[in-house]
Amino acid sequence: MKYLSHTALRAGAVGVAIAAAGAAFAQDKSVMIGLTSDPSHLYPLAGEELSSNIMYYHLYDPLVKRGADLSFGPGLAESWENVDEITWRFKLRQGVTFHNGNAFTAADVVYTVNKARESIRPDLVANVASVTAVDDYTVEIKTPKPYAVLPNDLAELLILDEEYTTATGDEKMDLMPMGTGPYKLGEWIKEEKLTLIANDGYWAGEPKIKNVTFRPITNPATRTAALLTGEVDVIQDLAVRDVDRVKKEDGYSVVTRPSLLNVVLAMDMREQSPTIEGKNPMTDQRVREAIARAVDVNAINKIVMNGLATPSDQFVPSSHIGYVDGMSFREMYPLDIEKAKALMADAGYPDGFTMTLDATNNRYVNDAQIAQALASMLAKIGVTLELNIMPKSNFWGHIRVPTENSSFIMSGWDVPAGDAGSMYGALFYTRDKKDGYGQVNRGSYSNAEMDALVDKADSTPDVEQRDAYLQEATKILMADIPMIPVHYEQDIYAVRDGVTLVPRVDKFLWAYDMDVD
Repeated sequence: MKYLSHTALRAGAVGVAIAAAGAAFAQDKSVMIGLTSDPSHLYPLAGEELSSNIMYYHLYDPLVKRGADLSFGPGLAESWENVDEITWRFKLRQGVTFHNGNAFTAADVVYTVNKARESIRPDLVANVASVTAVDDYTVEIKTPKPYAVLPNDLAELLILDEEYTTATGDEKMDLMPMGTGPYKLGEWIKEEKLTLIANDGYWAGEPKIKNVTFRPITNPATRTAALLTGEVDVIQDLAVRDVDRVKKEDGYSVVTRPSLLNVVLAMDMREQSPTIEGKNPMTDQRVREAIARAVDVNAINKIVMNGLATPSDQFVPSSHIGYVDGMSFREMYPLDIEKAKALMADAGYPDGFTMTLDATNNRYVNDAQIAQALASMLAKIGVTLELNIMPKSNFWGHIRVPTENSSFIMSGWDVPAGDAGSMYGALFYTRDKKDGYGQVNRGSYSNAEMDALVDKADSTPDVEQRDAYLQEATKILMADIPMIPVHYEQDIYAVRDGVTLVPRVDKFLWAYDMDVD
């Protein structure tokens, strides 16, 4: 079932209180968690990637909280309602304080919205026309047009302390974060460890685990060894080759769940591409189709991922608004090397061409190995890939729009809001056409009909109609092939006995939901 139940977010007040966490817990509960990488930022308007996102939600809170199952409920806003088709009124939670003791008020919400507009994350408020503090604990937000899923969007906007952030300045906020979240920053020794201390005054109840340490362990084998030698209690992204080994070890268990993260290949659509001599062949849909038909997703899953991935048939899962039932990328463009060669020849490239593939070696499961497999596959149709594999700390700056360095990019995208619109508006909307849209359109794709459908979806108060518009956009994207979906990762964690971990759908490893003996 699609997340059409989110319509409940727009109909009347949503004043369900979040249950408190109960009585005080032992003061000495602690946990050591091994992550695949260090966060890039602790300031939530400085950038977005998984390790940073995990930290943001420990330190800060949004108005609307996204649950572990992608349900939405009250956060710093206790309730909300549509006053009219373009006006939302949010009642804020009273008695909440930031970690420095400053009271949370409507002024902080107004400040955060306006601050986001000026940051590299204007997409967070792309559908906010104005925000007004009605009083200290009431905020009115107007959208440019009727917009059915504003509360879902606000689950991504983490609220800043206006007084503190203004005084501290953006550059220092990474090292001196100040939120209302369940944990405060202890210390951050980059590339070594980051410690969090429980916020015992947390409005939703004190955390059960008082001290949390995150260690960046980029090497998969080293992560597994750190768990089995007792250096850490939990590891993220257990290497697929180590799953059976850990399962056989006494005192440890493997916890898995299907991921929302879709590994994708973005193709440059500009006439001149940075790493290709002459005219860019990928401006021709036949070349893009040939590349799609040469990518053997089943081989990647079997050989590289040890069967622990799910080949993706669209850009979002079947649960999401915008998914088209019965349509499969794999059925439209099945593996067919001979057909791919014929398409290349028809397009005028019988001898192929050379370009660079930009990819990471510490962001996605077996990402470097996938890149190497892609090079072997595309060589069969004459496309020579020169691999530019780098740590994620370098990758995001290298591929940042306007992507002056990139022709072919392997990255990933997930849509925890359960709605394809945010992805389509960010990845496929024509760049520089509309504020807050196309900000990560790394392939410079542009289709006026697709843009118009996203605009219509973002201008209706009716979620069913929004779904219909986004499904039409999906059909266009599947035909144009600006991007190739590869597979959904499997989220794989390993834990020592005594650790309670129920994985979230959005892959956020949140200590607040965990417990330890």
